[in-house]
This record gives sequence, C-alpha cells and structure tokens, in this order.
Amino acid sequence: MDFSNFLKMQQEAGLMVVFLILVIYDIFGNYSSKRWFRLTACILFGIHTVAGFFVSSEGIAFGGMYVSSAMTVMMKNILNIATCFALMQSGQWLNSEPALKQREGEFYTLTTVTLLGMYLMISAGNFMMLYISIETAALPVACLVAYNKYKERSAEAGAKFILISALSSGVMMFGLSYIYGAMGTLYFNDLSSLVTNVPMTLLGFVFFFAGLAFKISLVPFHLWTADVYEGAPTGVTAYLSVVSKGAGCFVLMFTLYHVFGNIEIVWYKMLWGLSVATIIIGNLFAIRQKDIKRFFAFSSISQAGYIMLGIMSGTEQGMTATVYYVLVYLFSNLAAFGVITAVENQSGRTDIAAYNGLYKSNPKLAFVMMIAVFSLAGIPPLAGFMSKFFIFAAVAAKGDYLLVFIALANTVVSLYYYLLIVRAMFINPPDEKAVAKVHTDNYNKISLVLCTVAILLVGLISGIYGYINEL
Repeated sequence: MDFSNFLKMQQEAGLMVVFLILVIYDIFGNYSSKRWFRLTACILFGIHTVAGFFVSSEGIAFGGMYVSSAMTVMMKNILNIATCFALMQSGQWLNSEPALKQREGEFYTLTTVTLLGMYLMISAGNFMMLYISIETAALPVACLVAYNKYKERSAEAGAKFILISALSSGVMMFGLSYIYGAMGTLYFNDLSSLVTNVPMTLLGFVFFFAGLAFKISLVPFHLWTADVYEGAPTGVTAYLSVVSKGAGCFVLMFTLYHVFGNIEIVWYKMLWGLSVATIIIGNLFAIRQKDIKRFFAFSSISQAGYIMLGIMSGTEQGMTATVYYVLVYLFSNLAAFGVITAVENQSGRTDIAAYNGLYKSNPKLAFVMMIAVFSLAGIPPLAGFMSKFFIFAAVAAKGDYLLVFIALANTVVSLYYYLLIVRAMFINPPDEKAVAKVHTDNYNKISLVLCTVAILLVGLISGIYGYINEL
C-alpha cells in the first residue's frame, strides 16, 4: 500500500492523534485523574490549532478523492480556531452536573470526530467523498445536540436534527445520482468540463444544493435552526453556529466554481433569490424572539445570507471576502455565545429579559456582548464592518447594485434588533430575578478576551485580508 497519500493529510492525521489520546485517556483514566481531562483536551487541541498554520502539504491523494491546497489548509485552520474557543466555553457546563461530568470525555471525542468530517468535506475532490464526509460530521453533531439527554428540549432538538439531517442527506444523494447518471463520473475535475445546461444536470444540481443548504440554514431550509439552537447545550449551539456553518459555506463555494461554473447563469439567479430571502426572513424573525438562543439562531440565518453574497460573486475578490467574513463571524458569534454561556451557567436563564441591567452587575460581560453584536451588525471600526464592506464591494464589482442596496437596507434592520440586546443591558432596569454577579471559569474568560481583541484588531490589520487573498 502506498502510504504517501496519507502524508498529504497532515491536519487530519494530527486531529486523529488528538482523538486517540483523548479516547485512551477517557477509557483508562481513573476518576481522580480525569479532573485534568478538560485541561488536556484544550492543550492538545491548542497545539493542533497552532501546528495547523505550519502545514504546507499540497496535492492530490487517493486518485483525486482528496485534494489539499493552501486555501483548504487555511479554511481548516479557521475551523480549528472556532472549535478551540467552543471547547473552552463548554467546560463549565460539563462540570455543572455529575451526570455530565461522567461523560465529559464523550463530548470532546465527539467534537473531534465531527471536525474530522468537516476537514474531509473541505478537501473532497469527489461527490461520494463529500457525501461520506458530511455524514461523518452530521452524526456526531446529532449526539452533541442531544447531549443533555435527560432534558426534554435537548432530546427533542437531537431528534429533530437527526430526522431533518437524514432527509436532507437523502435529497442530496438523489441529486448526486442524477449528476452521475448524466455524466458518468463524480470527480470534480472531470465534471468541471462536462457540466452543461441540460435538464438532468440542472435537476441534480437543485437537489444537491437543497441538501447542502440545510447545513448552512438557508431559507427555506432553515426551519430546524431555531428549535435546535434553543434545545442544544449552549456550547454545542455555538459550535453549530460557526463551525458547521463555516464548513458548509466553504464546501458550497468550492463546488459552485470547481464543478458547476459552466452553469453560473442558471444558479446565480436561484441563489440571488435565496440570499435575499434568507437575509430578510432572518432579520424579521430575529426581531420577534424572546429567547436569546433563538435570537442568535435567526441572526445566524441572516448572516448566512450575507456569506452567500460573497460566494455568488464568483470572483477572486468575492472568495477572499467570503473566507474573511467567516473568520470575523466566528470571533463575533463566539464572543456573544461566551457571554450567553456564562449567564446561563450562573442563572439557568436564556431569555433576553435576563440581560436587563446586566451592565450594573456584570459590566465586563456587558461590554463583550456589546462589542460582539456591534460587530455582527457591521458597526465601524469593528471587524464586522470591514467584513461586510468587502462582501458588498465584491457584489458591487460584479455590477449587481440592486443586491447591494437590499443587503445594505437589511443591515439597518439588523442594527435595530442587535440594539435590543444593548438596550436590555445598559438601559432597561433589572427585574426581580436579575442576574447577579457572574462567576465564570478562566477558560471562558480567556476565550472572551481573545475574541474581543480579535474583533477590535482583525478589521484594522490589513495583512490578514491580504494573506487570504494571496492564498
């Protein structure tokens, strides 16, 4: 057997080493030694994240099934950063109950497995490889969503996720069967020259896109998002909102232009309508929410619409803007969810009313949440402003000024509902069940500090966007 293929999978190999160490630790470690499990998991994953920036493997493995390039390496590094923060924010919740503490190892190993599936999604060079990778990522996520199995909402969210995920996977496979029937191959490089504007190919693309749109929460494939985000543990919700969405967007970007570039005139119109609907519906439904996890669920739906604008542009500028947007989005969203995690662990509340008067009792947390939502809204000079600017510039360069106008108008709407959170923290008086002084652990504090610093600086350091553009 030629083991040289595996040498091109350096990031996957590193992740598997982390996984095996954690599994062995979980199986053979005694109760007293497992008090260091969280520290071990965070250190190992931190080392893996840093090492990812020194990976330089490029090439094709397994006959074109696996493709590695400088850009795929960068995308995996972005997912690593997000996962590292999500793990740091989840530990206090895992230690809050004896039943969860006993299964702490399962949480970290499941997260590692689902991340491995997302790695393979990004590097897939064949639709069958892509499909298997999506399933590898989806099944552990369903377990994570239902991790609080003794809580009704978590179990319900897990059931909804697995059922809808199975349906979307079936729809995707149905579309891939049409693509294979029309062209006789599933390899991206072969399909790029064979795809034409014929009914069978178009039908296959529509079904494939519908299955992938579920992962990204695009309208009208978004109905699962709010229920799952609300029912899942907050750490899992943060992971879903950033890592899973980011991986899906990266895969869609690659397949649209590496495989279906010849029929851009067809899918551009379809994606135009879906993007506008996603932004508008996400914004309007976010205004109505009283639970903060459902609030950020619809916020993430709207953000997915903005990400689609960069993907649709189909230019080098647009692809750079998309990757940069996902990078900024992960810092902003994880900063917000870090605060939500701290408040929920202290009070058990996830309603927006719990944040009334938060500035008086927890000024630092209120400041972090304010920075996060302002970045998500695109307020200068925060990183979120620059990410939206680059997205809009890419669309404008394509000449679609109507789409830019609609997106800008909805940015104003999003600012309104993000300000509802700020008003609750800084203006509204606290109620009789107001959250007292929150005591969060050092892991979450570190993640909040790093995310806040990134929000403040990433938009000002032009070299980051330039580095992505060079890739």
